[in-house]
Amino acid sequence: VQLQASGGGLVQPGGSLRLSCAASGGTFSGYSMGWFRQAPGKERQFVAAVRKSGGGKYYADSVKGRFTISRGNAQNTVYLQMNSLKPEDTAVYYCAADEASLIMSSLMTPVSYNYWGQGTLVTVSS
Repeated sequence: VQLQASGGGLVQPGGSLRLSCAASGGTFSGYSMGWFRQAPGKERQFVAAVRKSGGGKYYADSVKGRFTISRGNAQNTVYLQMNSLKPEDTAVYYCAADEASLIMSSLMTPVSYNYWGQGTLVTVSS
């Protein structure tokens, strides 16, 4: 499967952005999907994940209540709605996919995913 992330940009603190990740070349509903981010000089960290069915959603503590992950299996797309953005949310955001039905701890771990998009830069600054 190939993943194409989009929707990043420059936003002021308190603002919102919606990231999209379009998948092609595979049966989208057969993939667990995740969003990760990487700030300069830091390791890639988990942001949010959603199970194949869309029924299980998981978030990093730092984004709970502000970010929402969703998937549109008919559109072959996973979304990340980001509200109340903070400067510390600044990073390159990556979407990831894997065919396995991952357990929660694996959904939160980058090495669990076989497929990655190219990343989209989110900058939160006034």
